Amino acid sequence: MDLRVFTEPQQGATYADLLAVAKATERLGYDAFFRSDHYLKMGRVSGEPGPTDAWITLAGLARETERIRLGTLLTAGTFRLPGPLAIAVAQIDAMSGGRIELGLGAGWFEQEHKNYGIPFPPLGERFERLEEQVEIIFKAFDNERFSHRGKHYTLPPEVPYRGYTLKELTLVPRPIHRPVETWQPVVSASARGLDFMVKHGIKGAVGGGAATLQQGPITAYRDAAARAGIDLQLGENLMIGIFFHLADSPAAALREITPLYEEHAKMFAPLGFLPGVTPAQIAAIGRRGGWAEAGVPTVEHYMKMGAWFAGTPEQLVAYLKELEARYPGMEHINLSTPIATPQAMMLDQFQWVSEAVMPHFR
Repeated sequence: MDLRVFTEPQQGATYADLLAVAKATERLGYDAFFRSDHYLKMGRVSGEPGPTDAWITLAGLARETERIRLGTLLTAGTFRLPGPLAIAVAQIDAMSGGRIELGLGAGWFEQEHKNYGIPFPPLGERFERLEEQVEIIFKAFDNERFSHRGKHYTLPPEVPYRGYTLKELTLVPRPIHRPVETWQPVVSASARGLDFMVKHGIKGAVGGGAATLQQGPITAYRDAAARAGIDLQLGENLMIGIFFHLADSPAAALREITPLYEEHAKMFAPLGFLPGVTPAQIAAIGRRGGWAEAGVPTVEHYMKMGAWFAGTPEQLVAYLKELEARYPGMEHINLSTPIATPQAMMLDQFQWVSEAVMPHFR
C-alpha cells in the first residue's frame, strides 16, 4: 500500500504554494483566486491535505495582493455559525479593499465533521440550516441593524444584557461592495434549491462533466430565474469548473496529467466525488493497484465527459469557444490544476493560459 507521511514542514509549505499562485495569477490577469475550506485529517494517504481554514488564508492573501478577487469554493455551513462567518467575510473584505467572494455549501463529508466533534445533521436539515444561514448573513451585510428568529438560529437571544434586553445586532464594518458576490454548488438542481439561490442572487458553480453532458443544472438555473421573473441567458450567473493541463502535444498532456489524475482519484474516490465508480473500483484505488483489472475509469473517460482537459493551448481555446457558443450568458470559467500538482508546474500552467488562451476571450 502506497502510504506516505507528510512532515510538518511539508504541511506548512501549503501556504507558500497558495501565496505564490495567488500573486502569480494576479500578475497574469486572472479575475479571482478561490480556496477550498476543509477540515480533513492530517495527510497520511497521498494527496490528502491537512486541516485548512480558508478565511485565515484569505486574510493573509488579502495583505499580499492588490487586485485579484479572493473567495472560497466552498465554505460548509455545518462548520460555521452564520454570525461569526459574516464577521469574518466583512473584516477580510475591508482588509482587501472590497475583493471578497463567498462560496457556501451545506456540508457533505461526515468523517470530516466527526474528526473535530462537529454535528453532521441529515441532508434535509443541513439544507434548512444553510438557507437560514444565508438569510442571516445577508441581513448582516445589507442592514445597519439586524435580528433573526428562525427554526435553528435566534440572533440575538432574548436575554438581559447590561440592564436591558438586546433586540438587534450590528456588523461593523459591513462589506465594502454590496451585495457580496456569492456562489453555491449546483448538483441535484432541485427546484427548491435553485429558487432559493435566485431569490438571494446567489450564483452557481457547476462541475464540468455535469455542465457539458447533461445541461440540466444550467437549464434548470435559467428556468428558476424565469419563475422569479428574471430573464437570464443560458449560462448566465453560472461558473463551470474544469481540471486542466497543457502541453506541446495532446500525447504529452495526457502523459503528464495521468499521475495527477491518479492522485486525485486516491483522494476523492473514497469520498464519493469520483462520478461513476463502483465500490469494487474504490477498493482497487485504495489498494494502489489493479486499477485496469477493476475497470477504474481513466482520465480519458472524464476528459470525454468534459470535467477534465488535457491538450495544447489551441485545443483549450477551441474547447472554451465551444462552451461559449453553447452557453452564451456564461462569463466565468474556473480552471484548476489537479491535486498534487507541484508549485512550479502550477505557475507554469497558469502563465501558459494567460499568454496563449486568455487573449482569445478579452
